[in-house]
Amino acid sequence: MKAEQIIKDPYVLEFLNMNPNISFYEKEIEQALIDKLQGFLLELGKGFSFVSRQYRISADAKHFYVDLVFYNYILKCFLLIDLKTGELTHQDIGQMDFYVRYFEDQIRQDTDNPTIGLILCTEKDKTIAKYSLLSESKQIFASKYKLYLPTVKELQQEIDRERTLLEQENRLME
Repeated sequence: MKAEQIIKDPYVLEFLNMNPNISFYEKEIEQALIDKLQGFLLELGKGFSFVSRQYRISADAKHFYVDLVFYNYILKCFLLIDLKTGELTHQDIGQMDFYVRYFEDQIRQDTDNPTIGLILCTEKDKTIAKYSLLSESKQIFASKYKLYLPTVKELQQEIDRERTLLEQENRLME
């Protein structure tokens, strides 16, 4: 299996029972995920095991913290998750690239496959994704998360929007 085969978009975090009309801090979402870890592991998919929360990375005198670290025993690799309560930014992507590179150099064993980085955010800007590392990297992903299952109408709107985008991309390639 490859990393892109196990990364979902979006992730549905309805099991957290958080009101979607309220804004949350990243640490509140992280705490809710830890409190409901079994549900989150099921949403992630097959083969994941929990490694750490707020995994500290030290670079000279500075410390950085990866929100959640998992290991997938099927893919034989680490999955680093950074939670964002807003729209994806290029800074978020750079931060995840740093985390992944650190894990590749300092943590990953020779028998492990490359580390996967996943930024979970409420919105993804396609332009930022297109012109950033996300368009070139096979190991760093950004996925939206939703705190509730979408309605039938919302699903249809999303399908229509994606279809329109695909049609536009196909026209540009012709």
